[in-house]
Amino acid sequence: MEQIFEKLMYASRWIMAPIYLGLSLVLLGLGIKFFQEIFHILPIIFEMSEVDLVLVTLSLIDITLVGGLIVMVMFSGYENFVSQLDVGEDSEKLSWLGKLDSGSLKNKVAASIVAISSIHLLKIFMDVKNIDNDKIMWYLLIHITFVLSAFAMGYLDKLTRK
Repeated sequence: MEQIFEKLMYASRWIMAPIYLGLSLVLLGLGIKFFQEIFHILPIIFEMSEVDLVLVTLSLIDITLVGGLIVMVMFSGYENFVSQLDVGEDSEKLSWLGKLDSGSLKNKVAASIVAISSIHLLKIFMDVKNIDNDKIMWYLLIHITFVLSAFAMGYLDKLTRK
């Protein structure tokens, strides 16, 4: 009975596979939004102010960082929790593939969230005249919380690896 239960429990990891595949659909959606934004600004690029162009650029960088985060979570999560990716020797293999354990993945996700939050905060500062001081304070507090959380996670990971 115990052996059947353990085999069933171990096989249940495959429930995660469609979830990781679903992340690729989110990645596709981000790609569509990325190019939608580019096609939106192309006709008006000469009329745009420099600040508006920088804000759009920051939004595109934001989308790019989230896309990279999705790829990292999708591949590393699949390899760590479902099955090893069988990428042929003749195809390109990502250098970090198979090297990120769940602790490293959490640290990379936390660092990515801090980077995304930083870009969002920069966008806020670029438009500071249109935003209430109370909201700016909250944005800063939330960003500082992300930074401190990422630092604490990295520090704790360093302590536990020794």
